Amino acid sequence: MIFIVFVVIIGLFLPTWTPKIKGYENSISVLKQIEINGSNQEVMIRGNDKNNPVIIFVHGGPGCPETHYVRKYQDLLEQDFTVIQYNQRGSGKSYHFSEDYSNLSINLLVDDLLALTDYVRDELKTDKIILVGHSFGTMVGIKAAYQAPEKYLFYIGIGQVGDFWTGELEALEYCLVQATNRNKSRDIKAIEACRESILNQREPFQRKFVWKYGGAVRLINEKVDLVTGLLLNPEYNLGDAVRYAAGLVVSNKLLWEDIKQSKLPQEVPELKIPCYFVSGNYDYLTPIQNSKNYFNTIIAPTKEFIVFNDSAHFPHFEEKTNFYNLVNRLYNNLEEE
Repeated sequence: MIFIVFVVIIGLFLPTWTPKIKGYENSISVLKQIEINGSNQEVMIRGNDKNNPVIIFVHGGPGCPETHYVRKYQDLLEQDFTVIQYNQRGSGKSYHFSEDYSNLSINLLVDDLLALTDYVRDELKTDKIILVGHSFGTMVGIKAAYQAPEKYLFYIGIGQVGDFWTGELEALEYCLVQATNRNKSRDIKAIEACRESILNQREPFQRKFVWKYGGAVRLINEKVDLVTGLLLNPEYNLGDAVRYAAGLVVSNKLLWEDIKQSKLPQEVPELKIPCYFVSGNYDYLTPIQNSKNYFNTIIAPTKEFIVFNDSAHFPHFEEKTNFYNLVNRLYNNLEEE
């Protein structure tokens, strides 16, 4: 019993780091807390050459940073780009039990992202910065690109959120078809019971059905990645895993009201920089057709809608080689103009 207590105590306070990138003299591998708008937030910076152009990833959730497991999916990107992953205010290692998060909002996260971008530009001495949002992170990312287009080369929205309630209804209809095809009468009843709340814009669709019927992930086991990353990878210790759970509760409580009231196609009708939406063909957490509808209306100097045919909500993980090739193509096309 004493041994178990000892191990738990060590796990709670074990130093954390991100492994060095070997074989490259100019590589960078940093994991640290920086102050952003008065709040200490965790940032991971990795790349084979710190003089490469930068990618800033805005994670989803709300409250679901990916720092603890994302290295296995960004190794190719690190060859040609310096990749920035950060834990948003109140999420993961950026959650602090003594901090007041009562003012947490999407707009505050946008302000934080813009400040982080300024930090990255000064720290790495570059203005070549690509902004990538994923899932909930697309709500933060696209607003940042809208407010300060001069800070970014272009914007990529992976699983881009569009009209929120339309997307929820699309997810319901998909799951209803899947449950009907499999003759799951209990699920059919439960799914249909969600319709009124969606139409009246009260409660979003129950995401457990999207996961159950293949609308979340296809080619990886994201939940295993999440758990093993929290418990085994050096970027997080046991104390950080506790903070991850606490931050998830707080972020969900405070940010879902913002999400439910959002009307993103009206809030961000255009971008002054190139705009690319990437969707997995089977994505029904941020449904693909809803993203396409937003893409059709948004105005941008250059825009493209890219579908990854074999993946769902995590195309940049599920088809990481295709995503690496895509980012290189988009960046090289920009350089050639």
